[in-house]
Amino acid sequence: MAFELITVPCLSDNYAFLMHDPDDGTTLLVDVPEAAPILDVVNTKGWDITHVLLTHHHPDHVQGLPDILANHRPIVIGAMADANRLPDLDQPVSQDDRIAIGSAIGDVYDVSGHTIGHIAVHFAEQGIVFTADSLMALGCGRLFEGSAELMWNSLNKLRALPDATIVCSGHEYTMANARFAMTVDPDNPALLDRIARIEQARANGTPTVPSNLGVEKQTNPFLRPDDPAIREHLGMLSATDAEVFGEIRSRKDSF
Repeated sequence: MAFELITVPCLSDNYAFLMHDPDDGTTLLVDVPEAAPILDVVNTKGWDITHVLLTHHHPDHVQGLPDILANHRPIVIGAMADANRLPDLDQPVSQDDRIAIGSAIGDVYDVSGHTIGHIAVHFAEQGIVFTADSLMALGCGRLFEGSAELMWNSLNKLRALPDATIVCSGHEYTMANARFAMTVDPDNPALLDRIARIEQARANGTPTVPSNLGVEKQTNPFLRPDDPAIREHLGMLSATDAEVFGEIRSRKDSF
Protein backbone atom coordinates (compact mmCIF):
# COMPACT_ATOMS: atom_id res chain seq x y z
CA MET A 1 0.00 0.00 0.00
CA ALA A 2 1.29 3.49 -0.86
CA PHE A 3 2.44 5.94 1.75
CA GLU A 4 -0.07 8.62 2.68
CA LEU A 5 1.16 12.22 2.52
CA ILE A 6 -0.74 15.00 4.28
CA THR A 7 0.00 18.73 4.11
CA VAL A 8 -0.80 20.42 7.43
CA PRO A 9 -1.27 24.23 7.38
CA CYS A 10 0.24 25.86 10.48
CA LEU A 11 0.58 29.40 11.81
CA SER A 12 -0.26 32.00 9.15
CA ASP A 13 1.60 30.54 6.18
CA ASN A 14 3.70 27.54 7.30
CA TYR A 15 3.31 23.90 6.35
CA ALA A 16 4.18 20.73 8.20
CA PHE A 17 3.95 17.33 6.52
CA LEU A 18 2.95 13.86 7.66
CA MET A 19 4.10 10.79 5.72
CA HIS A 20 2.44 7.60 6.94
CA ASP A 21 3.19 3.96 6.16
CA PRO A 22 -0.13 2.07 6.49
CA ASP A 23 1.66 -1.28 6.50
CA ASP A 24 3.54 -0.81 9.78
CA GLY A 25 2.02 2.39 11.22
CA THR A 26 5.21 4.43 10.94
CA THR A 27 4.52 8.17 10.69
CA LEU A 28 7.07 10.85 9.84
CA LEU A 29 6.39 14.46 10.82
CA VAL A 30 8.43 17.02 8.89
CA ASP A 31 8.90 20.28 10.81
CA VAL A 32 6.76 21.49 13.71
CA PRO A 33 5.63 25.12 13.34
CA GLU A 34 2.89 24.50 15.92
CA ALA A 35 1.55 21.32 17.45
CA ALA A 36 -2.24 21.77 17.58
CA PRO A 37 -3.13 21.30 13.89
CA ILE A 38 -0.68 18.40 13.60
CA LEU A 39 -2.11 16.66 16.65
CA ASP A 40 -5.63 17.20 15.28
CA VAL A 41 -4.69 15.26 12.14
CA VAL A 42 -2.90 12.38 13.86
CA ASN A 43 -5.61 12.04 16.50
CA THR A 44 -8.29 11.91 13.80
CA LYS A 45 -6.28 9.35 11.86
CA GLY A 46 -5.32 7.36 14.93
CA TRP A 47 -1.63 7.63 14.04
CA ASP A 48 1.42 7.62 16.28
CA ILE A 49 4.21 10.04 15.32
CA THR A 50 7.25 7.76 15.26
CA HIS A 51 9.78 10.13 13.63
CA VAL A 52 10.24 13.90 13.41
CA LEU A 53 12.49 15.51 10.79
CA LEU A 54 13.65 19.04 11.57
CA THR A 55 14.94 20.69 8.39
CA HIS A 56 16.53 23.74 10.03
CA HIS A 57 16.66 25.68 13.27
CA HIS A 58 14.27 28.59 12.64
CA PRO A 59 11.57 28.83 15.33
CA ASP A 60 8.68 28.56 12.86
CA HIS A 61 9.92 25.05 12.00
CA VAL A 62 10.74 23.70 15.47
CA GLN A 63 8.80 25.58 18.13
CA GLY A 64 5.90 23.11 18.33
CA LEU A 65 8.14 20.15 19.14
CA PRO A 66 7.73 20.19 22.96
CA ASP A 67 3.97 19.70 22.63
CA ILE A 68 4.53 16.85 20.18
CA LEU A 69 6.96 15.22 22.61
CA ALA A 70 4.38 15.54 25.38
CA ASN A 71 2.03 13.32 23.36
CA HIS A 72 4.34 11.07 21.31
CA ARG A 73 7.81 9.53 21.59
CA PRO A 74 9.34 10.01 18.14
CA ILE A 75 12.91 9.67 16.98
CA VAL A 76 14.00 13.27 16.30
CA ILE A 77 16.19 13.68 13.21
CA GLY A 78 18.13 16.79 12.19
CA ALA A 79 21.38 18.10 10.82
CA MET A 80 24.52 17.20 12.73
CA ALA A 81 26.04 20.47 11.50
CA ASP A 82 23.26 22.44 13.21
CA ALA A 83 22.82 20.30 16.33
CA ASN A 84 23.84 23.17 18.61
CA ARG A 85 20.86 25.26 17.39
CA LEU A 86 18.27 22.50 17.05
CA PRO A 87 16.30 20.76 19.80
CA ASP A 88 17.95 17.61 21.13
CA LEU A 89 18.45 15.12 18.30
CA ASP A 90 18.19 11.35 18.52
CA GLN A 91 19.57 10.90 15.01
CA PRO A 92 21.98 13.58 13.72
CA VAL A 93 22.49 13.31 9.95
CA SER A 94 24.71 14.78 7.23
CA GLN A 95 24.97 14.91 3.44
CA ASP A 96 24.73 11.40 1.89
CA ASP A 97 23.34 9.77 5.04
CA ARG A 98 20.18 7.69 4.69
CA ILE A 99 17.23 7.46 7.06
CA ALA A 100 14.64 4.69 7.30
CA ILE A 101 11.00 5.60 7.91
CA GLY A 102 9.23 2.26 7.94
CA SER A 103 9.98 0.77 4.53
CA ALA A 104 10.86 4.17 3.05
CA ILE A 105 14.51 5.12 2.66
CA GLY A 106 15.38 8.82 2.52
CA ASP A 107 18.59 10.34 1.17
CA VAL A 108 19.84 13.36 3.12
CA TYR A 109 21.02 16.47 1.26
CA ASP A 110 22.86 19.42 2.74
CA VAL A 111 21.02 22.36 1.18
CA SER A 112 22.65 25.18 3.13
CA GLY A 113 21.98 28.74 2.05
CA HIS A 114 18.81 29.87 3.79
CA THR A 115 20.63 28.66 6.90
CA ILE A 116 23.91 26.82 7.33
CA GLY A 117 23.00 23.23 8.13
CA HIS A 118 19.61 23.22 6.39
CA ILE A 119 18.82 19.72 5.13
CA ALA A 120 16.40 18.21 2.64
CA VAL A 121 15.43 14.53 2.43
CA HIS A 122 14.48 12.70 -0.77
CA PHE A 123 12.47 9.49 -0.62
CA ALA A 124 13.16 8.09 -4.08
CA GLU A 125 10.71 5.18 -4.08
CA GLN A 126 7.89 7.40 -2.84
CA GLY A 127 8.90 10.22 -5.20
CA ILE A 128 8.86 12.85 -2.43
CA VAL A 129 11.43 15.43 -1.35
CA PHE A 130 11.05 17.55 1.78
CA THR A 131 12.79 20.86 1.08
CA ALA A 132 11.32 23.31 3.64
CA ASP A 133 12.90 26.73 2.99
CA SER A 134 15.52 25.69 0.44
CA LEU A 135 13.60 24.99 -2.77
CA MET A 136 10.11 26.47 -2.46
CA ALA A 137 7.14 26.62 -4.81
CA LEU A 138 8.26 29.14 -7.45
CA GLY A 139 10.95 30.38 -5.09
CA CYS A 140 13.73 29.69 -2.63
CA GLY A 141 14.50 30.79 0.89
CA ARG A 142 16.11 34.13 1.62
CA LEU A 143 19.87 33.85 2.15
CA PHE A 144 20.06 34.58 5.86
CA GLU A 145 23.31 32.68 6.44
CA GLY A 146 24.76 31.43 3.16
CA SER A 147 26.07 32.94 -0.06
CA ALA A 148 24.38 32.92 -3.45
CA GLU A 149 26.95 30.43 -4.70
CA LEU A 150 26.28 28.10 -1.77
CA MET A 151 22.51 28.27 -2.27
CA TRP A 152 22.81 27.70 -6.01
CA ASN A 153 24.92 24.61 -5.35
CA SER A 154 22.24 23.39 -2.95
CA LEU A 155 19.41 24.01 -5.41
CA ASN A 156 21.37 22.30 -8.16
CA LYS A 157 21.38 19.10 -6.07
CA LEU A 158 17.59 19.25 -5.90
CA ARG A 159 17.22 20.19 -9.57
CA ALA A 160 18.94 16.92 -10.47
CA LEU A 161 16.11 14.83 -8.95
CA PRO A 162 13.48 13.26 -11.25
CA ASP A 163 10.84 15.56 -12.75
CA ALA A 164 8.00 13.55 -11.19
CA THR A 165 9.24 14.29 -7.66
CA ILE A 166 6.72 15.87 -5.27
CA VAL A 167 8.29 18.94 -3.63
CA CYS A 168 7.13 19.55 -0.04
CA SER A 169 8.24 23.04 0.90
CA GLY A 170 7.63 25.04 4.05
CA HIS A 171 5.44 28.04 3.25
CA GLU A 172 2.47 29.34 1.28
CA TYR A 173 4.48 31.99 -0.56
CA THR A 174 3.61 30.84 -4.06
CA MET A 175 1.44 33.73 -5.22
CA ALA A 176 4.00 36.33 -4.12
CA ASN A 177 6.75 34.25 -5.74
CA ALA A 178 4.72 34.12 -8.95
CA ARG A 179 4.38 37.90 -9.09
CA PHE A 180 8.14 38.21 -8.75
CA ALA A 181 8.87 35.48 -11.30
CA MET A 182 6.98 37.48 -13.92
CA THR A 183 9.48 40.34 -13.50
CA VAL A 184 12.47 38.21 -14.54
CA ASP A 185 10.79 35.67 -16.85
CA PRO A 186 7.81 37.53 -18.37
CA ASP A 187 7.53 35.59 -21.64
CA ASN A 188 7.44 32.06 -20.20
CA PRO A 189 4.13 30.42 -21.24
CA ALA A 190 4.52 27.65 -18.67
CA LEU A 191 4.80 30.30 -15.95
CA LEU A 192 1.67 32.07 -17.17
CA ASP A 193 -0.25 28.78 -17.15
CA ARG A 194 0.98 27.99 -13.65
CA ILE A 195 -0.02 31.39 -12.32
CA ALA A 196 -3.57 30.82 -13.54
CA ARG A 197 -3.67 27.51 -11.65
CA ILE A 198 -2.22 29.12 -8.52
CA GLU A 199 -4.82 31.88 -8.57
CA GLN A 200 -7.60 29.31 -8.86
CA ALA A 201 -6.18 27.19 -6.03
CA ARG A 202 -5.89 30.13 -3.69
CA ALA A 203 -9.36 31.35 -4.59
CA ASN A 204 -10.60 27.92 -3.51
CA GLY A 205 -8.54 27.99 -0.31
CA THR A 206 -6.40 25.10 -1.57
CA PRO A 207 -2.67 24.91 -0.71
CA THR A 208 -0.26 25.33 -3.62
CA VAL A 209 2.17 23.06 -1.81
CA PRO A 210 3.33 20.37 -2.53
CA SER A 211 4.41 21.18 -6.06
CA ASN A 212 5.94 19.14 -8.86
CA LEU A 213 9.67 19.33 -9.54
CA GLY A 214 9.27 19.15 -13.32
CA VAL A 215 6.97 22.18 -13.16
CA GLU A 216 9.47 23.96 -10.88
CA LYS A 217 12.20 23.34 -13.46
CA GLN A 218 10.01 24.97 -16.12
CA THR A 219 8.77 27.95 -14.11
CA ASN A 220 10.85 28.66 -10.98
CA PRO A 221 13.45 31.32 -11.87
CA PHE A 222 15.67 30.26 -8.97
CA LEU A 223 16.16 26.88 -10.67
CA ARG A 224 16.81 28.46 -14.08
CA PRO A 225 19.77 30.88 -13.95
CA ASP A 226 21.11 29.07 -17.02
CA ASP A 227 17.98 29.86 -19.05
CA PRO A 228 18.91 32.06 -22.05
CA ALA A 229 15.70 34.10 -21.88
CA ILE A 230 16.24 34.99 -18.21
CA ARG A 231 19.89 35.79 -18.84
CA GLU A 232 19.01 38.07 -21.74
CA HIS A 233 16.27 39.78 -19.74
CA LEU A 234 18.77 40.46 -16.94
CA GLY A 235 21.56 41.50 -19.32
CA MET A 236 23.79 38.72 -17.96
CA LEU A 237 24.47 36.51 -20.98
CA SER A 238 28.12 35.92 -20.05
CA ALA A 239 27.71 35.60 -16.28
CA THR A 240 28.06 32.35 -14.32
CA ASP A 241 24.95 30.51 -13.16
CA ALA A 242 25.75 31.44 -9.56
CA GLU A 243 26.04 35.12 -10.52
CA VAL A 244 22.69 35.05 -12.31
CA PHE A 245 21.11 33.25 -9.38
CA GLY A 246 22.54 35.87 -7.04
CA GLU A 247 21.04 38.67 -9.12
CA ILE A 248 17.63 36.98 -9.12
CA ARG A 249 17.80 36.48 -5.34
CA SER A 250 18.87 40.11 -4.82
CA ARG A 251 15.97 41.36 -6.91
CA LYS A 252 13.53 39.19 -4.97
CA ASP A 253 14.87 40.55 -1.67
CA SER A 254 13.91 44.09 -2.70
CA PHE A 255 10.75 43.19 -4.65
